[in-house]
Amino acid sequence: MSARHDWHTLSAAEAASTLDVTPELGLSAEDALTRLARFGPNRLAEAPTRPVWLKFLDQFRNLLIIVLLFAAVLAWAVGDLKDTIVILIVVLLNAGLGFHQEHRAEQTIAALKGMLAAHARVRRGGLPAEVDATTLVPGDVVLLEAGDRVPADGRILVAHALEADEAALTGESHPVAKIAAPLAARELPLGDRVNMLYMNTVVTRGRAEMLVSATGMATETGQLAGMIASARESPTPLQRQLDLLGKKLAAIAGAVVLLILVLDTARGLPWMQAAMTGVALAVAAIPEGLPAVVTVTLAIGMWRMAQNRAILRKLSAVEALGSTTVICSDKTGTLTLNQMTARAGWFAGRRFDVAGEGYTLAGDITEHAREALRPLLLPMALCTDSRVRDGQLVGDPTEGALWVLACKGGLDCAAEQAHAPRIAEIPFDSAHKFMATFHHAGDSVVMMIKGAPDVLLARSSRWLAAGGERALDDIARGNIRDENERLASAALRVLSVAQREIPAKDFDPAGDLWQWAENWTFLGLAGLMDPPRPEAADAIRRCHEAGIRVKMITGDHRVTAAAIGRELGLVGEVTDGATLDRMDDDALAQRIDAIDVFARVSPAHKVRIVAALKARGHVVAMTGDGVNDAPALKAADIGIAMGRTGTAVTREAATMVLTDDNFATIERAVEEGRVIYDNIVKFVRFQLSTNIGAILTVLAATLTGLPTPFSAIQLLWINIIMDGPPAMTLGLEPARSGIMRAPPRPPGTSILGLPRLFRLALYGATMMVGTLWLFSEGLASHDHRYALTLAFTTFVLFQFFNVFNARSEFGTAFNRQFLANGQLWLVLAGVLALQVLVVNWPPAQQLFGTTTLHWQDWLRAMLAASSVLFLDEGRKLALRLFRG
Repeated sequence: MSARHDWHTLSAAEAASTLDVTPELGLSAEDALTRLARFGPNRLAEAPTRPVWLKFLDQFRNLLIIVLLFAAVLAWAVGDLKDTIVILIVVLLNAGLGFHQEHRAEQTIAALKGMLAAHARVRRGGLPAEVDATTLVPGDVVLLEAGDRVPADGRILVAHALEADEAALTGESHPVAKIAAPLAARELPLGDRVNMLYMNTVVTRGRAEMLVSATGMATETGQLAGMIASARESPTPLQRQLDLLGKKLAAIAGAVVLLILVLDTARGLPWMQAAMTGVALAVAAIPEGLPAVVTVTLAIGMWRMAQNRAILRKLSAVEALGSTTVICSDKTGTLTLNQMTARAGWFAGRRFDVAGEGYTLAGDITEHAREALRPLLLPMALCTDSRVRDGQLVGDPTEGALWVLACKGGLDCAAEQAHAPRIAEIPFDSAHKFMATFHHAGDSVVMMIKGAPDVLLARSSRWLAAGGERALDDIARGNIRDENERLASAALRVLSVAQREIPAKDFDPAGDLWQWAENWTFLGLAGLMDPPRPEAADAIRRCHEAGIRVKMITGDHRVTAAAIGRELGLVGEVTDGATLDRMDDDALAQRIDAIDVFARVSPAHKVRIVAALKARGHVVAMTGDGVNDAPALKAADIGIAMGRTGTAVTREAATMVLTDDNFATIERAVEEGRVIYDNIVKFVRFQLSTNIGAILTVLAATLTGLPTPFSAIQLLWINIIMDGPPAMTLGLEPARSGIMRAPPRPPGTSILGLPRLFRLALYGATMMVGTLWLFSEGLASHDHRYALTLAFTTFVLFQFFNVFNARSEFGTAFNRQFLANGQLWLVLAGVLALQVLVVNWPPAQQLFGTTTLHWQDWLRAMLAASSVLFLDEGRKLALRLFRG
């Protein structure tokens, strides 16, 4: 058997001989079964489903959780069963929440599957039959018509006016004309192998007989699926930062616990008491709520994105969007409408422009009176097999664009067809590059023609000028060629129309129609394109304002890609796949920032582009809808697939799916990602200042000879119940002003840099001083249980005021958004109520080791706790005054 990439060089007879099949008969049922056993089913390999219990265990692969489990084991070892049970419950709740959210995301994405063809019509034993597409084998003869999805890769045996939409595989926005003849060149890109059809592409016109040459993973789609499976997914910036944060906190916790154990042992304290102090410190050092609150915050962001037509497969991907520095976008259907549209034309010696996009009738024709355009537009309404109804195309995109142009020019296309019924036709074929239809018109038969401008010009002898028909002399031919080149240079696909009147008495519909294929009257030109989405240019502008570069990557030709790029505001360099092949990876990485448009690229090129950007330190988002985009989607930091037009393979490779296939949705998702990261930072600052305060308080108490001011269960109550709900409401904070006018944060930026850590240490020191002051006061005037309750309550109230520091790191907390987050205020009221309950309700007193406080001590605790807010407000005011 010949190499897979050589099928296009073989004649139909040679291909059939190579596969040992007679096309007129097809395979026998027995032979098909034998080959099915040899080649396997015609389906893409799927990774084995990960068991649910393993997915649940994945939630424990977190250093913070591991340290917390160690604290539970230590508490159990010293006989503190109550703290052990509480810690384990907290860990299980965190794991269950994370598992539930990721499982819901997987269920959502599973509903988008099912893109591949389910059945295929084949010739078996000389008779047509419909079979399950998974049973196709090399050598099968598949029968295809317009609208069919190609079920496997194959060599075309017979092609009648055949065109196929290969955008899902090549990125080419126009349907490709197909032929049955062999091609001479061996090394051709997929888009130029015009005698081949490929799995998951769609036949848009004509009919064909295809000899299956590859099935399943051996197809081009399968090869790409293999690239996807082998691509290594990289952790998101948030995952990397939280992992680093967890290691830092674990190291700090270990060092402090060891120090306390040494100090307590040196002081002669019993080992069990020293161990319990160590458990309390381990609990204090670890932000137990971090996994839960981050999960909930990301889940809230995921829900908000779903409301805005973006579905996340992974919670962590929400934040990754916020740190994106480059968006690599597929052109067709993402930046453009994927709807062919007439944009300009030429008629009777005058140019005209066409407003509007897509298959809607909104828009008008400029520079021409609509009634004067009737001769140009009538062939577009009559010489077509397509329709547009209520903005929906039925048929070929190019014909649909011409139909809409005729309607914009004032023609009632359906009425015109009824008034002048078709009586004969010469179908379009890529060999002669035109289509002609014949219609009754009184005593005449009118021949309407549309096709390639050079073909129609060669067969025309007259042209329609402003004053009527004239001879098509060399000057007129030159002018028409110039207009054709002008439109083509603007990246428009140019079609022309012509006509010929034939006396009805001379016309025989059943006769030789080709005798009329000359002496036409050339009418005019129409320039078509898949236009940019109206909102895409504005979304790109906002991305640029936010410091995010947008790069368009497409399989279209360089001229087309450059023109679309200019309309969208992409003004950087333009390059193509051939140029990329001449550059090594280092050279590409050096030039990558200057290039905005990549044209005529292959799947391997897209992966190289993503790799080059990542090598330059960028956080890369890659969008796409075709199978050809899938490997790059998986290689990017975040892959974004199209839900409407995207293939199943692409959706599986992506971390986010857009249900409206709209680039503007990505820009909104980036903003949401930035808001979420801001809110996660708010939580981290809030939670860690609590942990630092607890560590400093316990450490200072040990160094000064005071008893431990908190029990382990009290610290869990502070970190989970008293910190967790307010922190979760920080995830609902509105976007700060100007968030999309700031550049992306540098990819290497730490979530816990030294300046921020210093500020958190100041908060913690304030909590330590206030808590230990009232703790020592309580020990002096009351018993140990009362002093413990007073210290516990004071520390809880510190968190009530500290949450406002977390909301505003640099500006005053008393800003216009002070009352904006109603959920926060409700939660803070609930926190106070719960603390009152813990201090005064007898069953809670027994569990937490508390006792009732006097109202004067509540007031003293409130005043001491408010110091963390007002001292920081003074610090920020002094900084603002110092900076002018």
